[in-house]
Amino acid sequence: MPLPDILPIRPFTRPARGEVTLPGSKSITNRALLLAALCDGPVTLTGALFSEDTEIMAEALNRLGIAVTSDPVAKTFHVAGQGGKIPASSADLFVGNAGTAARFLTALCAAAKSGIYRLDGVPQMRKRPMKGLIDALRSLGADIRCTGEEGFFPIEIHACGLRGEVSINPSESSQMLSALQMVAPLTQSSIAIEAVGKTRWAFVEMTRQLMHEFGVNIAHHLATTRFLIEPAHYVSPGTYAVEPDATAASYFLFLPIIVAGELRFPGLRPAGYGPQGDSRFADVVDFFKNRNIPAASTHDFSPYSDTFLTLAAVTPLLVGQTQIFGIAHTRKQETDRVAGMVKELRKLGQHVHEHENLDGLTVTPDLPKLRQLAADAVAAGRRLEIETYHDHRFAMSFAILGCYDLLGDSRPWLAIRDPACCAKTFPNFFDVLHEVWETSHAT
Repeated sequence: MPLPDILPIRPFTRPARGEVTLPGSKSITNRALLLAALCDGPVTLTGALFSEDTEIMAEALNRLGIAVTSDPVAKTFHVAGQGGKIPASSADLFVGNAGTAARFLTALCAAAKSGIYRLDGVPQMRKRPMKGLIDALRSLGADIRCTGEEGFFPIEIHACGLRGEVSINPSESSQMLSALQMVAPLTQSSIAIEAVGKTRWAFVEMTRQLMHEFGVNIAHHLATTRFLIEPAHYVSPGTYAVEPDATAASYFLFLPIIVAGELRFPGLRPAGYGPQGDSRFADVVDFFKNRNIPAASTHDFSPYSDTFLTLAAVTPLLVGQTQIFGIAHTRKQETDRVAGMVKELRKLGQHVHEHENLDGLTVTPDLPKLRQLAADAVAAGRRLEIETYHDHRFAMSFAILGCYDLLGDSRPWLAIRDPACCAKTFPNFFDVLHEVWETSHAT
């Protein structure tokens, strides 16, 4: 059923309980789609995420002549691996606002021995960081032409293969380094890649683990942050199971902190197990679950920054000041996530300090102010409305805030603008939230 333009959130009046079926990991699905395309035979991905980002990736591979068939009901992609070759000698690829697809496909096309490939996205994608990857690929011999602003999409690639060694600064996006890693085995000789600058190692390690599962091992000299990648062939595992998305889990992991109760997450690995760095958000959940006295808290989200919004959105309900840092690079994602979060929290009457070094924010909660704003809005026949900036993580994070029965009478007091933006990574988020509400309130 289509979502309305503005969706009221129904508060929980009973503790959360039941089971949460999570979508497959976006980060793993898009990496697995690329690696499957590079394999020497067909691969079936099971438990895959079906969302805007992964469907964009699958469609782009089809346009490159690498057949991808999908079954959204069964949550499977079947990829006809081409052994590292791109059958299409020319293609126009549209990546929407999917950063993973943009960076992975750019590297894939640049690694081809020949062909002309044009890549573009929505206006916001034309603002997202690409220069580090473009410069690194050029250093490896790629002919990449920026047909708009230098260092950004749209681009045209005249493929001629890659060779040599390169340094790359992945501080703006670890996807740039992951993209280089995955296509490096396609070359005629070894490629050395050195990461300089701040790196989100959890996602780089995810890439290395997936490459291993598809038959390619790379040497990583951690002391020098240097990777040596030899020519190799990806080997089809036949079937590859995509695990549930740890970032998507963050919203429902925190829900019982807000409304009490306990939820189950079938298939979700505990923090520290498996390739998903965002599973470490469970440590944040444990911190608030086990806290005995109210106090200020400080949280470094640099290893799992996609989840910082989950905590930031509910800070009005916490006791004590909350400091969040290590998130400067999120200013260049779907939107400026730090500035957007500051603006929305201030609309809710909260005292928010935006760090001068751009890396985070500090929230001093004012629950009485929030309750008064909500009461006034409801009395006037309205609700407090959250702007999502076309960013799925704003919609999902603030939905958890709205689950709190702020007025004590079960009346919805918070509404989400453009809730359909969740289609980017979790299309049925609000259906799942509704199911949890129904289960929790069942007699």
